[in-house]
Amino acid sequence: MSDAVAVEIISNPTADTLALVEAAVRGADDKLGIDPIVLDLAELLGVVEAFVIVSGRNERQVSAIVEEIEAQIKVATTRSPIRLEGHREPSWVLMDYGDVVIHVFLEETREFYDLEHLWSNAPRIDVSAFVSRPEAADETTAH
Repeated sequence: MSDAVAVEIISNPTADTLALVEAAVRGADDKLGIDPIVLDLAELLGVVEAFVIVSGRNERQVSAIVEEIEAQIKVATTRSPIRLEGHREPSWVLMDYGDVVIHVFLEETREFYDLEHLWSNAPRIDVSAFVSRPEAADETTAH
C-alpha cells in the first residue's frame, strides 16, 4: 500500500501514523499473527486514527506478537506505547499509541468481543502490501 492510497483511506494521517500502522502489521505478520486488520476510525472517533486488530493461537504467540509490534514501531517511529494493558495474562493486550490503538487477542477472545462487528461501520484499510504471507492477506479480506 502506498502512502497515497493510505492518505485517501485514513483522514489526514501523519507520516508517523502511517509508519506506525505499517510497522504494527508487519510485526504481527512476522510472528504469524492471524487475520491482521486495520480499521479507519478517524471520522468516527476523532481522537484515534486507527485500530489495528490481530490474534494469536495461544498466550505465548500473543506475547511474541506484542513484543515484535513494539520493537518494529520503536525502530520505525521511535515511539513507545502510552499505555500497555493485559500483558500479564495475554488473552487481550491493548497497546495505546494515542493516534493508533493496537489490539492483540487470543483467537477465542477476539471472537467473543468481536470488535470488527462493533466497529463495522469503520472502513477497513487494505494491509495486503504489509504482509509477507499470502494467506494472511487472504484472511484480511475474508471477513
